[in-house]
Amino acid sequence: MFRRTVLALGTAALMAGPALAETHSMDIVDTAAGAGNFNTLATAIEAAGLTETLKGEGPFTVFAPNDDAFAALPAGTLDTLLADPEALAEILTYHVVPGAVMSSDIEVGIMPVTTVNGAEATVTNSDDVISIDDATVVGADIAASNGVIHEIDAVIMPQ
Repeated sequence: MFRRTVLALGTAALMAGPALAETHSMDIVDTAAGAGNFNTLATAIEAAGLTETLKGEGPFTVFAPNDDAFAALPAGTLDTLLADPEALAEILTYHVVPGAVMSSDIEVGIMPVTTVNGAEATVTNSDDVISIDDATVVGADIAASNGVIHEIDAVIMPQ
């Protein structure tokens, strides 16, 4: 079952990449920056040196913490991370999954996914509520030319 799900997601990602590129001219970084609720994420992407990567061909699925998610971090955490690009990149790449996975592609149930940083996260779809680890998707399927963004309400940390 898991293998079938991974294959299905991979196939969907390969098929979705060109379709997204045809209809959306802005990449993940520009789409996030233009949305208005990912300002902190845009700053973090730049500080971590990930701008060119996330402007690359992809496709990528980004579980993007909104500004409120970053504001909810313990005091001083964001400043500490912004001063440590390597640690920040590790956390940010934990929010990225290879391929363009739309919310409709996520089957009901619990599914482990391997993030770009190599760590495993858990995606859950329960009664049309999608989450990754302890964060809930509050805005889904924000299409970009090189993938898709799902807005989440918390910053997730690799184990």
